[in-house]
Amino acid sequence: MPAKAPIKKSPAAQAATSKPQVTPVSEPPAPVQEAPAPAPEVPAPVPEVPAPTPEVPASVQEDAALAPKTPAPTTETVAPVVEAEIVSPEPQPEAPKKEPPSAPKDLVVDDVNDSSLSLKWKAPESEGSAALDGYLLEYQKEGSEEWIQVNKEPSVSTRYQITNLTAGDKILVRVKASSEAGSSPHVSLENFVQIREIVDRPKIRLPRYLRQTYIKQVGEAVNLVIPFQGKPKPQVTWSKNGQPLDPKSASVRNGETDTILFIRKAERKDSGTYELVVKIDTLEDKAKIDIKIAECPSPPKSIKLLDVWGFNAALEWTPPLDDGNAEIKGYTVQKSDKKTGEWFTVLEHYRQTNCTVSDLIMGNSYYFRVFAENLCGLSEKAAVTKDCAVIKKTGVTYTPPQYKQREIEEPPKFTQVLNNRTTTNGYSTKLFCCVRGSPRPKIVWMKNQMEIGEDPKYRCLVNHGVCSLEIRKPCPFDGGVYTCKAINSLGEASVDCRLDVKVPQ
Repeated sequence: MPAKAPIKKSPAAQAATSKPQVTPVSEPPAPVQEAPAPAPEVPAPVPEVPAPTPEVPASVQEDAALAPKTPAPTTETVAPVVEAEIVSPEPQPEAPKKEPPSAPKDLVVDDVNDSSLSLKWKAPESEGSAALDGYLLEYQKEGSEEWIQVNKEPSVSTRYQITNLTAGDKILVRVKASSEAGSSPHVSLENFVQIREIVDRPKIRLPRYLRQTYIKQVGEAVNLVIPFQGKPKPQVTWSKNGQPLDPKSASVRNGETDTILFIRKAERKDSGTYELVVKIDTLEDKAKIDIKIAECPSPPKSIKLLDVWGFNAALEWTPPLDDGNAEIKGYTVQKSDKKTGEWFTVLEHYRQTNCTVSDLIMGNSYYFRVFAENLCGLSEKAAVTKDCAVIKKTGVTYTPPQYKQREIEEPPKFTQVLNNRTTTNGYSTKLFCCVRGSPRPKIVWMKNQMEIGEDPKYRCLVNHGVCSLEIRKPCPFDGGVYTCKAINSLGEASVDCRLDVKVPQ
């Protein structure tokens, strides 16, 4: 083959020579046809030729021309590489299921006039899998099955006013919650609402004395006048303990501005909770009145004469079976001399069920009776003691025999110490200890290291070495450390204990 003359190439042409495609030069046609041309048979790499690069210096071009040429990859060499890069697609995770919000709650009418209707509701318990966008409202006219959309864009508030309504129409409204996950079920009003103007909202003006329990005695009349307001005239209904009012037991008279509940002769069965409802369409006002019909209680079940000593008598009784439908406020205790048969009051408004009657006359005999008392008064009858309390005369006294005392002297010594006690607020309690000593020791009681002295709240007794301290109706302030000290000429001794006074919860 004849030798080819060297051809000076431009930088772009030199870059192209590194690729499989070779640009033909102007040579005789015969030699070109005889020379093998494998490069044009590989068209695939042609699209991979980069865009023309900026012109580079001549020295760099010469170095690139002298560098060994890298043969262009053929289709046979490329195929295995392509097959190696193929990777099977990984399975995509299943998208989580979208959960719509739950339905709104407690849809009610807030206000209504001749051209608009205001509603309010509570947010749904669950917002679902996406944030809540708002609420969509629709309404339907009575006699039509078509639902008219109120708002196109969700409302974020739980209150909405539907405007441009026609006076006299009756409409039913429903609302639903909306989010990207979907819409909740609808919640609708219970009844159709009439579009009309309410000049004055219904309101009950309950008198102050009816805001607490209203109490009447059996046989008295109940006459309650309760004013209200509202325009147009509201509908007034009464109920007792959640049930419709029985017209046989109570009568109701409704006027333009008030309502009257009247019971001619009240009985205990008339006690209960009465509810008044004043309503205009869907707007209403309620008031509850507690009425208690009470009567005098029955007498105490029984009374006993426990003990008689000196000029005193101890009594005990049990509460009555019937309290007259009212709390027992106390008891009245009376005494009667057997000679005269007249009754005299000893105690009034007494709260406990036991007492001690003092200052009785020596040589006389007495009977006692007790009345129960509530807010209606004393019981009609009383519980009377069966036994007679005899107060013996002191003229004849028993003289014990005289014994020669041993001349033994010893300092005070406590044979029984004080024990810690816990009592209830308002209930009297006693502390006991025993001491011996000769000569007879002097007993001193102290509270928190302070001598009690002649405080009327405390009663100190010493009987044959038994020392007792009675604390009458203690309160939490009376709690503390109590000390009993015995002193004689030979020495002294003391014991102490702690008293806690608890207040019932």
